[in-house]
Amino acid sequence: MSPAVQPLIPEQRHQEILRLLRREGVLSIRSLTDYMKVSHMTVRRDITALEDQCQVVSVKGGVRLAEWTSQEPPRERQSRAQLELPREQAIAGLAAGFVEDGMVVFLDAGTTCQSVVPHLAGRQNLTVVTNDFYVVSSLFAHPEVETIHTGGVVDPSSASSCGRIAADVVKSINIDLFFLSTGTWNMARGVTTPSMDKVEVKLAALEASSSSFLLADSTKFGTVSRFNVAPLKRLDTIITDDQLPLEMRDDIRDLGVNVHMAPSSISPNSWVA
Repeated sequence: MSPAVQPLIPEQRHQEILRLLRREGVLSIRSLTDYMKVSHMTVRRDITALEDQCQVVSVKGGVRLAEWTSQEPPRERQSRAQLELPREQAIAGLAAGFVEDGMVVFLDAGTTCQSVVPHLAGRQNLTVVTNDFYVVSSLFAHPEVETIHTGGVVDPSSASSCGRIAADVVKSINIDLFFLSTGTWNMARGVTTPSMDKVEVKLAALEASSSSFLLADSTKFGTVSRFNVAPLKRLDTIITDDQLPLEMRDDIRDLGVNVHMAPSSISPNSWVA
C-alpha cells in the first residue's frame, strides 16, 4: 500500500478502509495508521464506526471485513432461488461459451457452476467431471453428456464430496477446462475456502486442467475464508459480473489473468463478454 497523499475526512477514511479490505481481506492497525497518516486512536474510531454499520469486525491487532466466514453456508434445495440471481446466470452463460465439443470439463461444487449445465445442451462428445451432486442430477436431463462423479466423503451442507478419495479421482483425469467456484476471493489471498478437504479437490483439479476459470460474482470479492486454495495469478481467467470495481479489474489483469465481465442485470438470452 502506498501512503495516502493528503488528509482525509472521516467518511473518506471509512471508504478507503473498506476499499483496502476488499483488496487485502485483513489489515493491521499499524498499516492503516501508516497509510492514512493518522493516529492509532483515529483508526480505532474509524473501525468502531464501521463496526456499528456491521461492515467490519475487529480482530487482534487489526480489522477484517464482516463478510469473512469460517463456515460453508448450507446449500439446501429450498434455497435454490439463489440460482436465479441474474449475475450468476450471466456468469454461467458466459463461461459456457468457452466449452467446445470433445472437451473434458470439471464443474466445481456451487450454484454458479450448476448454472452452467443448461448451457451445455447440444455439445458433442462432452464429458463433465464434478464433485457436486446437484450438478450430477441436473445433467440427468442431458444424457448426451458423459458424467463422472468423483466420489469421496460426502458434505451434506454443500451437497458435494471432498477429501483425498475425490482428489485422487480428479488427478487421474486429463481435464481441459476447470470451472472453479468459491464463496470468498480477494486480491491478497486469492481464492479461499472454509474447508481443508475442499482445498484438496480444488488443487487437484487445478493441477489436472489445461485451463482454469474462476466463476465468482462481485458480491463475494473482498472476502476471505480460513484456508487458501490458490492466488489469483495461478488462474488463467476470471469470469465475474460488471459490478466489480474498475480498479480491481485492472489489478487482476496486471497479474496476467484474463477478466471477462458478465452484465449483472440482463435478460436470459443476452450473455456478453
